Amino acid sequence: MTGSPMFVLGLRAVRETLRTPDALVPTLLIPLFFLVVNVGQAARIFPGDDTAFLFGQSYAAFQLPVSLLLAASFGSASLYLVEEIEGGYFDKLRATPVSRMAIVMGRLYAEFLKTIVLSTVMILIAFLFDVHVASGLAGFVVLVVMIALWAVAFSGFLQIIALKSRSAAATQSGGLIFFPLLFLTPNFVPRDLLTRPMEIAATINPVTYVMEAARALILEGFEWGEIARGYLVVGAALALMLVLSVRVVSRYD
Repeated sequence: MTGSPMFVLGLRAVRETLRTPDALVPTLLIPLFFLVVNVGQAARIFPGDDTAFLFGQSYAAFQLPVSLLLAASFGSASLYLVEEIEGGYFDKLRATPVSRMAIVMGRLYAEFLKTIVLSTVMILIAFLFDVHVASGLAGFVVLVVMIALWAVAFSGFLQIIALKSRSAAATQSGGLIFFPLLFLTPNFVPRDLLTRPMEIAATINPVTYVMEAARALILEGFEWGEIARGYLVVGAALALMLVLSVRVVSRYD
């Protein structure tokens, strides 16, 4: 192989994704389904002109980050990794002089690119719901990159489960942890409108800060405090994931 091992492994993973485009359909349609349903249920309760936290936009703009984060949780890297483990390809990779970091990041590189594309498509579709990104084109890029990095971190943790369990069923079950994390956030109303127990749960939930950063970019513009907190959570999750992943790969027997 020529070029960076991580880049080569990443391109291989991208080609696998392109060979099974039907696998991307649920990743796009399910988050859009939740967007349509949630907006259909609550849009009249929170009209854009009379609801302060919507900043003049429709309720769809408030709900869009929920759908983006949901799409970011449908990573397939861990399931492909289980297939490689079962087929013996992973052992062959470990026998080569490829760095452990490259093995870990190869598929996550593909996950990053996939989420960039899916997030972009979802935001463009959201424009049909009278949504616009208040922070402009630069904010659009910052938003999409943040969601894609979160997808990398989440998929990385699922890869750790795949490496420890070597089971597709266990890996898929591990992915279900995202749903309680998603719903223990201010996903329907801002945090200050939640009941006290729910507000406490949302405050200690790291997904809350990624969601609030995404909302700031869509509804308000460059609110640097919220954006910084969102990227800080993403960065911390990425760092922890990488440390644990390399440790697990190095000790893999």
